[in-house]
Parts: sequence; C-alpha cells; structure tokens
Amino acid sequence: MKEKAWFEENENRIPVGEVRTRFAPSPTGYMHVGNLRTALYTYLIARHDGGKFILRIEDTDRGRLIEGATDVIYRTMAECHLEHDEGPDVGGPVAPYIQSERMSMYKEYAELLVENGNAYRCFCEKAESEEDSGEFDRGDDPCRTLTKEESDVRAAAGEPYVIRQLIPHEGTTTFHDEIFGDITVENKTLDDQVLIKRDGMPTYNFANVVDDHLMGITHVVRGSEYLSSAPKYNLLYQGFGWDIPKYVHCSPVMRDAHNKMSKRHGDPSYEDLIAQGYLTNAVINYVALLGWSPGGEREIYSLDELKEIFDIKGISKSPAIFDIEKLRYFNAEYIRALSPEEFAKAAEPFIRQAVKNPAIDPAAIAVLLQQRTEVLTDIPEKLDFFDSLPEYSAELFVHQKSKSTPETAKSVLEQILPMFGELSEWNDERILDAMNRLTEAMGVKKSVVMWPIRIAAAGKAVTPGGAVEICRILGKEETMRRLEIGLEKLS
Repeated sequence: MKEKAWFEENENRIPVGEVRTRFAPSPTGYMHVGNLRTALYTYLIARHDGGKFILRIEDTDRGRLIEGATDVIYRTMAECHLEHDEGPDVGGPVAPYIQSERMSMYKEYAELLVENGNAYRCFCEKAESEEDSGEFDRGDDPCRTLTKEESDVRAAAGEPYVIRQLIPHEGTTTFHDEIFGDITVENKTLDDQVLIKRDGMPTYNFANVVDDHLMGITHVVRGSEYLSSAPKYNLLYQGFGWDIPKYVHCSPVMRDAHNKMSKRHGDPSYEDLIAQGYLTNAVINYVALLGWSPGGEREIYSLDELKEIFDIKGISKSPAIFDIEKLRYFNAEYIRALSPEEFAKAAEPFIRQAVKNPAIDPAAIAVLLQQRTEVLTDIPEKLDFFDSLPEYSAELFVHQKSKSTPETAKSVLEQILPMFGELSEWNDERILDAMNRLTEAMGVKKSVVMWPIRIAAAGKAVTPGGAVEICRILGKEETMRRLEIGLEKLS
C-alpha cells in the first residue's frame, strides 16, 4: 500500500469552498433522455450556485463500451450548451477525468479500507455474477473473520481475491437525500459489496465514491434506482473519514405509467429526437420539466433562465412520463420564436429532401413554413409539388367555400395566362396585381381567382403559402406551364 504522504497529496489537490457537480456517463453509444436530464440538472445546480460542472467518463465496464461513444457524449453536451469547466478534453486540478486512467489508485484506497477494518479480502471462489453483485450470504463467508495477518499472508502468497466492503452485522445506517429526505435501513439487509474484483478492476460503486471524493464533488445527482446503494456509499465515506456529499436521487423518466423509457423498446435518445426534427433548445426545456417544476403556469424557459431559477426543492419524487405530443407543442413554440434566418437554416436540410431543384431558394420556401411547422420532419411531405407537379384530378378545382366551379376555374386560367405572360417582373407585387385585376374584371370574390391558380400551380388542396407565393417561387415559366396543364384538365 502507498505511503501516507501519497494519500495526503491527493487530499491536498481537492478543490474546496465551492459547489462542484459532476456528470459521469458511461460511453455506451447514445444519450438517452434520462441521462440528458441528469446532465442538465447537474449542470443547473452548479450554474445556479456559481460552482463548477465536471465531466467524468466512467469506462471501467469494458464489456459495455462502444467505439465512438465518447464522441457522442462530447457532441451532445456541446449541442445542448452544457459546457463543463473540467473534464478529459479541458483538463482541471483533479485530472485525469477518465476512470480507466485512474486505475492505479482504486486498489490503494481499497487496501486502505482493509487496513482500517472497513473492508476485507475474500479468497472464496465465487461466480463472476456473485463477485460483481455481492449476492452471497456473508454469514457463511469465512473470509469475514480472517485476521489481518492471515489475510496478508494469503495475499502475499499470490492467492487471488476480491476486496469486499465490511458491512456491520448489527444496527442501522441512515442517509439523507435532498428529494426523499432521511432514509434508514437495517445493516443486516446490506451485502458486503465487492470493491475490487479479482482482476484488480474496481466496481462501479467503489470507483464512484473514490472519484467523487477526490474531485471534491458536493452534490451527487443520479437516478433513484441507486437509492438502495446509498447506505453502502455512506458507510464507505464514513470508513474513509470523508465528508458525505449531498445526494439528489431523481425518479425515472417513464414511457407510460408502468414502463421506463428504454432504447430496446424504441424510445428515442437525444440524437433520435434531433433526427426526428426537434430543436435542441425545445428538448432541453422539455427535459428540464420532466420531474421538476419551477412553480406557476409558465413552461417556456431558456437555458439561461433555467440557471437562474433552478432549485433542487422543485424536483419531484414521482416518476415523470415522457409525452412526445407535449414535446411537439414545445417544439412548435420554439420554431415560431426563431428569427426567419434561424428557421431557414434549420429547415434547409429538410426542404432539400423534397426540393432538389437548385433554382428554387430554400429560404423562400422557409418563409411559408415557419408558422405551419411543429417538427422539422413535417416539412418534406408539404413540399413535394415544388420539384414536380403531382398527378391530380380536376375535381380539386371545385371548392364550395371559395365559390370555385369547373366553369369559373377554366375561365380564371384562360384569362390569367396571358396576363402573367405580359409581366416583365415576376415578384409578389406584380403577381398579386395581375390576380387583383382579374378579380375586378370578373366581378368575383378574390378566392374565386386564387383557388384555381393555386390548385393548378401545386396540384394539391393543402399547401404552405398561397397562390402568390407558390407562383413566385416556381418562377414564371414553370407556373405558366402548370397552369396550362390545369386548363387542359378542365377543357
């Protein structure tokens, strides 16, 4: 075991006097909604109190690692504007911030617990699942009663062992959670969890405690599924003589009243939601309200506003149900709040899925869509008529509310074609002026003229934008070609 000075040096590096939170994901391929919420709450706690937000990569479970997954974490954090103050890519006073690069210290701290009587070496041959989970009857484990001297001799002889936490047989352990309050458990219900496996690798539970202490973490935010492990964490902190951080256990995000969200069951990750046409800021706003309430009726908050108002007391004990329709509502609100330039940029890739003609400006189409779009993936199906006129029936020209009949439609197209042909400029003003002149000449309502022109130009009853905008975007030549096709259908 290391000398006392080594442990003291580690202690001296720990930052003090500030709120310090950490997001500690495993690189397993994607950022699910629950993980994103944990990252967000962790970030908001730090920012609200002017503290530090730390990113730590927990990669000790080598069997679950997926190549490129760490890049997904960095990219998601950056897109969501959850900037970390310390982490693998930016460094910091308690580096390294990748668990696999800290491997040399965990065994030393486990041996320190053995030295002070809060852990023991277990030489029993147990199945790997038992070793990982601690599922065994400790009352029958002869290694609990080995003297330190006996244990040292067997270890020195090269006999393989795990290091287990020594949980007291009697009494209770009480821990405090910021959401659930004080929770007391009987020690006899706790197992002697494995801290260090036979191969020298730390278990998740042990590495977490050591890293959180050595990084000066003041608030530990995690899912409520870890409530059952919290008493053992407390006993570890007490065994080392360390201060216990504030626990913030968040109830799960559910697909419905009975089932947690799960990638295996097709529930969306953050990346899936973005691919499905949701805006990052809308996702962040909605996720913040999954199990937390600022109070009052207001729902739309920017990230900067969330930093100001976020309070742990607003986190609910009850599970939160992920409602995709509610997220859709949030997204529509965010889309409408974008500037025209911002929306055009966000919408362009989706516009180009349907409108491949380079002569058509996607920004011109975006103007028609912004107030009619809830998610960006709605866009392509609204625009298929721009590249090519779809097949349609002459029955579309008949519209009772617009007072459009086959006869009036035929008359409108016959008269508007030469008027369009005479236009030297092709813009909204000139196109509308031609339509208004025809309306006046025919002595009809404007809709009688507008309806058949839009139907002939688009071949669809429902379109983003009206006749004027569609004709302008299509251009004079293509508009007149389509109107002639419409006239043929009516002849």
